[in-house]
Amino acid sequence: MTDRDYHLLIGGEHVVADATYDVVNPSTEQVVGSAPDASVQQAQDACRAAKDASAAWVRTSMEERCALLARYAEVWDAHRDELVPLVQAETGATMRVAKTMQVPQVGARFRRYAQVESNLVPLNPAVMPSTALAPGGIIGGVEHRAPIGVVAALAAYNFPVTNMAGKVAPALAMGNTVVIKPPVQDPLAVIRMGELFAEAGFPPGVVNVVSASTVEAAEAITTSPDVDMISFTGSTGVGCRIAEVAGTQMKRLLLELGGKGAAIVFDDADLKNVISNVSSTWTFHSGQICTSPTRVIVQRGVYDEVVGKLTAMAGHLKVGDPLERDTVIGPVITGAHRDRVEALIRTAAAQGATLAAGGTRPEIETGFYVGPTLVVDATNDMTVAREEAFGPVITVIPFDTEDEAIAIANDSPYGLYDYVFSEDTGRAMAVAKLLQAGNIGINTLQRNHEAAFGGFKYSGIGRDGGSWGLHAYSEMQSIVWRG
Repeated sequence: MTDRDYHLLIGGEHVVADATYDVVNPSTEQVVGSAPDASVQQAQDACRAAKDASAAWVRTSMEERCALLARYAEVWDAHRDELVPLVQAETGATMRVAKTMQVPQVGARFRRYAQVESNLVPLNPAVMPSTALAPGGIIGGVEHRAPIGVVAALAAYNFPVTNMAGKVAPALAMGNTVVIKPPVQDPLAVIRMGELFAEAGFPPGVVNVVSASTVEAAEAITTSPDVDMISFTGSTGVGCRIAEVAGTQMKRLLLELGGKGAAIVFDDADLKNVISNVSSTWTFHSGQICTSPTRVIVQRGVYDEVVGKLTAMAGHLKVGDPLERDTVIGPVITGAHRDRVEALIRTAAAQGATLAAGGTRPEIETGFYVGPTLVVDATNDMTVAREEAFGPVITVIPFDTEDEAIAIANDSPYGLYDYVFSEDTGRAMAVAKLLQAGNIGINTLQRNHEAAFGGFKYSGIGRDGGSWGLHAYSEMQSIVWRG
């Protein structure tokens, strides 16, 4: 893969960056390819190109825009055999995840937003009396969902193309132009994603792609006066910085940030179902998922049984080469991130928790591997219960009463995705309504992609998903008239 050249996409032109940097396979530590490293000026040029293309794109009908989205899905799928190995190599995902959750979901998301939805919401007429302001009459009205303008889309490294598709497709459907900033760690497939828009027939400048390794180039995009909205998925620290710099220009924001998902397990829960769901923190993309149930809050009546079952499972999960069919846990994204996760595990032990599983680095010569780690005898004030590991680390905390469980779950700076496990679904629903999280799963980690998705507190601002995604990338415009 290293023999392919990758370029910036600015105004429909493939532009050679001023520099490049190496993208490393997290499993082999070999170079996958060289990514273009844009300068500040090139980042600004991309924003200007998107602005220049905006006027014509806004005037393109939604039907035409959606037809192009449908065409893009076909083009993307036609390149599947090329894209799967590229995505797998730069993300370190197991082949199963690359084949099922990474590449195919891009086409699925573009097809979802290729469905034409009216951007007009009629209002009931209002009978208004004459005033000093205006004559009376029957005043009609409609809410119009208007495009925002230029959207800067910055995706997370765990699912770079899938996450980017969830931003770009609804933004384009609503009539916005976009500047794509791929994640630094694995930008190559996102760059390829940008190249395919021309093949699908999109006009030049509607989609622009700027990869860069520097903070300066990224902030040139987020602070550009040509950018009207920033859609970012990633760490809370970076999200807070984006909100800070965007606030001075009143840019619209959609921020999906960190999570520290709490899974409340009552003593009447189906424990087989609990273990199957909770262990996804280990088994799904090495725990690099912001929605993972990383804090398992277990009622004391089943605490020992849950800990025992999780401990046993950890010992049977293969850590290793993500290309091997029986591998369950592949690498984390970089050596620096592995070091951070390991430091968090060491801190847990130093603060008095017990490592029931894991705690030592897997004996694999190359790659950035962290074994499945189970932290027990923990309290919610420990660092491992407060900070997002973004790796295969589960922390188990006991509770006695329902109120105590709710208090522990809510005692977090995050509020993205929580879970409740109980055979009493009425109680589970009542508890769910008291949790300070944007999303709650009852007895399942499965998603409903039409549901609004986003977080409370430091987990972000705004909602997308389904039709909510169209709302996220539009402004509400009230239009009224006198009958």
